[in-house]
Amino acid sequence: MRNVNLSGLRSHNTARVLGLLRAAGGDGVSRLELAERTGLTPQAVSKIAARLREEGLVAGAGRGPATGGKPRTLLRLVPDAAHAVGLHLDRDRLTAVLVDLAGVTVAVRTGPLDLGAGPAHVVAVAAAEVAALRGAGTLMGVGAAMPGPLDHVAGVPHRVTGFPAWDGFPLRDALRDALRDALRDALPAASRDASEEAVEGVAGGGAGAVAGGGAPPVVVDKDTNAAALALALREPGGSSFAYVHAGTGLGAGLVLGGAVYRGARTGAGEFGHQTVQLDGAPCGCGGRGCLEALCLAAVARGDLDGAARVLGVGVANLAGLLDIDRVLLGGRVVAKAPERFVRGVGAALAERARRTGGPEVPAALTRGTPHLVAEGAAQLVLAPVFGR
Repeated sequence: MRNVNLSGLRSHNTARVLGLLRAAGGDGVSRLELAERTGLTPQAVSKIAARLREEGLVAGAGRGPATGGKPRTLLRLVPDAAHAVGLHLDRDRLTAVLVDLAGVTVAVRTGPLDLGAGPAHVVAVAAAEVAALRGAGTLMGVGAAMPGPLDHVAGVPHRVTGFPAWDGFPLRDALRDALRDALRDALPAASRDASEEAVEGVAGGGAGAVAGGGAPPVVVDKDTNAAALALALREPGGSSFAYVHAGTGLGAGLVLGGAVYRGARTGAGEFGHQTVQLDGAPCGCGGRGCLEALCLAAVARGDLDGAARVLGVGVANLAGLLDIDRVLLGGRVVAKAPERFVRGVGAALAERARRTGGPEVPAALTRGTPHLVAEGAAQLVLAPVFGR
């Protein structure tokens, strides 16, 4: 199978064409329609389409109805031509998903993980999961999401609460190196030499997508940002919301004006460590009275209504600060008692609206997949290819 040149796919015009092909689904779309919708010339669209067909990413979809002339040839995306893997490296669990070009999750693997066992151990486990999951086809890249704070540009986590060994660890580069070895070792011996030539350069320092055992591009981000990206891809452009994640920790992913907001220093969304009680209990981050510490302590003693009220205080602060349209709740803690958390957070938001006289910001559960973070991690690779 041919390699996919990601630097070519991520060009602006190619991404626009791919995005329209993805939206058209199996029905397909003609070159002329692609030209009309993108503003490109028919010649430019034909060149892009020819390259995509050569890569195996696009195929014919029959002919459209005649409109006064020769019926137009339709093109469609080939969803299983390539995949991305998304990894959720949680404090105690690893989830890995294989996602096709249409954004459909086609395989899932889950298992225990100890983030405290150290970066080297976690990277080895993650690389083995990717090798077991990827199957035979082109791997466009691997997205990895874990608790923050984290610099997604450098691919380096900072002081993850309770896990000081991760501070400054070069996760992106270490995972890419481990994947090179794991994917090569998973190949038959006769294919290993050829696979060394399967790596193509990608702008920005990554490696090319691989059909064999080379190192795929790796993207790293916070778990909440990955989840927010997955949710934003379902939304119309321009929406603003907060995804609030309550699991082994507490965090938020922010989508402002339709785009994930990470902040100039990639530190936005460190929601769990806002102080809400000056003389409160110590938190693993070194502070006192942090929202995360108070909320998870209530969960630990079985007071889920109390945990929901505490979470609501933080969410109301966030909504007032950012003037967002709505709040989406997710994570393992919320899944234990979803109605209680929606009710508790909703009550805090309603109380804030009464005090300020402003509109009430609604709170709701995330819908659909239980693997939101891992699927969002895969979209860290795929979304730019389709112009998102």
